[in-house]
Amino acid sequence: MAKTRIKLVSVVAAAALVLVGCSSESGSGSENASGTEASAAAGETITIEDNHGSQEVPANPEAVAATDNRAFELLDRWDVDLVAAPVQLVPFTVTSYKEDDSIANMGSHREPDLEALTAAQPDLIINGQRFSQYYEDISTLNPDAAIVELDPRDGEPLDQELIRQAETLGTIFGEEEDAQALVDDFNEALERAKSAYAEISDQTVMAVNVSGGNINYIAPSVGRTYGPLFDLVGMTPSLEVGNASSDHEGDDINVEAIAESDPDIILVMDRDGGTNTRNEDSYTPAEQILEDSAPLSNVTAINEDKVFYAPADTYTNENIITYTEILNGMADLFEEAANN
Repeated sequence: MAKTRIKLVSVVAAAALVLVGCSSESGSGSENASGTEASAAAGETITIEDNHGSQEVPANPEAVAATDNRAFELLDRWDVDLVAAPVQLVPFTVTSYKEDDSIANMGSHREPDLEALTAAQPDLIINGQRFSQYYEDISTLNPDAAIVELDPRDGEPLDQELIRQAETLGTIFGEEEDAQALVDDFNEALERAKSAYAEISDQTVMAVNVSGGNINYIAPSVGRTYGPLFDLVGMTPSLEVGNASSDHEGDDINVEAIAESDPDIILVMDRDGGTNTRNEDSYTPAEQILEDSAPLSNVTAINEDKVFYAPADTYTNENIITYTEILNGMADLFEEAANN
């Protein structure tokens, strides 16, 4: 990994917003939008809870930066302007940020330009996911900015962590009502998927991650994206591997082992489809890779067309909206399987 550039930019100290101790307690989703706006006098803050404890954030942030992939779609939905972001990591579906030249580009998590973030003089930074490793550097370089991290925490149920992020960001930006609507949609999709799978609970499920032409195993519980859904939906895996990882590439086991487990249903994430690789000539969609795989040709899921592909931007999105789409898509497949 290239060395991170963390030189202080002196101009920031003179221009940064000073948070004053005039905070109003606010639980997730406890205020409506008009209530938040009414309290947004200059210099006032609200108190929220994030992964690091209680945080005082501007009641009406004027210069917002974001590094958390899960946040971009929510912030875009709420018309939040950004002063800085790792633009190449913004999901390709969030075009308003992807194509906004006024946003200071922080590079990627592999070679971040933290100077660009500091020079943008944010008063609020929504940090996380691929940039969580730089939390201390970002804190040091932006001492007067409020920093919020809402990554799903280890050991906590994913559904509650996704809800926590949506509700907390909704509180910060006065979008409690819409955040609650997103939560309701998510809960409804989860219950629908659970009920639909209960009707076909004898059918086994395999989740795979396709990248660079390879088909890798996504482990129940711990694997990327789909892993926690095995527990939340109550799905029966066709294969369980010891010492499985949560790595973004999945586990590299041979395709023959996947085929041998003969899953009735396969859930697929096209990792390359969510990155800039999708624009390269060498990119092959996951669907084609599965269809062309000789070892999988006799698998029940393939022969009976019981394969679900996550939305193309999943790998760089993964927020509550993404999971709502995934759960509804899974429910569609389960319901169809129950009727055949």
